[in-house]
Amino acid sequence: MKATGVVRRIDDLGRVVIPKEIRKTLRIKEGDPLEIFTDKEGEIILKKYSPIGELTEFATGYAETLAKTTGHIACITDKDTVIAISGGSKKEFLEQDISEELERLMDDKETYTSKENNDLAIPITKNENKERRYNSQVVYPIISDGDVIGSVILLSKDASTKMTEIEQKVAQSAASFLGSQMEI
Repeated sequence: MKATGVVRRIDDLGRVVIPKEIRKTLRIKEGDPLEIFTDKEGEIILKKYSPIGELTEFATGYAETLAKTTGHIACITDKDTVIAISGGSKKEFLEQDISEELERLMDDKETYTSKENNDLAIPITKNENKERRYNSQVVYPIISDGDVIGSVILLSKDASTKMTEIEQKVAQSAASFLGSQMEI
């Protein structure tokens, strides 16, 4: 655990303010749920809660099925990181923070399809620089109870591949199914 040197008092309603710098660094926004843990030493640990994180094992299996069915790289993210990948480099994607562009797309509840190979691909992870890594992609938000909780992404590095309505429908079905699993 890393000390920040910040000390805060609990107010009369039991609240503690998390400093803006820490919220920015950890990408915690107003309204984000936090999970509370305690340990034997009496420490309280706050962790950004990821509802889809509970489905990580299931999402991994789903990504494998998507990759086998479509022949594309399949990624499933929560709001912060890539939680499942199949058909591509786990080291390159798995547990990597998502890019600001992908985060914006999810916040706006938008889908994205690069229909032509000359369309600009959206970076998936933060550590991607602006180099062109994918020739085509489909990004579909996972929505549960009206809130975006992640995304389903299909990627292709093949120069002759174009994402069609079929890939869009597959990503939409996967996102809808994962979102409905969170509502149960």
